[in-house]
Amino acid sequence: MPTPTRVHVTHRFVSPPEVVFAALSEHENLGPLFMAKVVRVRDGETSRNGVGSVRSLKLGPLPAFEETTITSEPNSLIEYRITKGGPLRGHWGVQKFTPTTDGGTELDYTIGFDAPVPGLAAIVGKALTSSISKNLPRLAP
Repeated sequence: MPTPTRVHVTHRFVSPPEVVFAALSEHENLGPLFMAKVVRVRDGETSRNGVGSVRSLKLGPLPAFEETTITSEPNSLIEYRITKGGPLRGHWGVQKFTPTTDGGTELDYTIGFDAPVPGLAAIVGKALTSSISKNLPRLAP
């Protein structure tokens, strides 16, 4: 069985964790990050963007798929998984927000997945790394 692909991006924001967390937890903000059409499907169980919230993502010609937030610890952690559709298998994402000594935020963002089509995971991994690295600074200062 192939080893799952990992995308790992870190970024330092000058904004505090609550600002960065708010920007990244809001589903509608994520379209430019992934270069995708993102639509909210459902609010979370106890908060708009919390556990159980679902977003639909449409990347170019690929079929739309849904991601569900499975962990949401305000200002510190977001975890999500693909829960419907998509060409990837075992897809998950983890965003860790750490305050910096100067009042900013260090984001550690890891995504893992595999694909049933040989070579697809590597292509998606490169595209995600490029898009996230390029567009993260635009979500929050």
